[in-house]
Amino acid sequence: MIRTASAKWSGDLKGGAGSITTASGTLRDTAYSFHTRFEDGQGTNPEELLAAAHAGCFTMALSLCSYNKWA
Repeated sequence: MIRTASAKWSGDLKGGAGSITTASGTLRDTAYSFHTRFEDGQGTNPEELLAAAHAGCFTMALSLCSYNKWA
């Protein structure tokens, strides 16, 4: 299964804004900006999305280990 996503950015680094969209539709024009990456702005950022992806994979792997131990 191939998953894709796209990101758009308009403007300069500090005053600009962008959006992230996934092909699945889970994220659709989800806003991100300098403020969401480096300050306490409302919205998400690429690092938060990577952290969530790693956490999801890790918890699924732990589930597999636990299942194999008790199965």
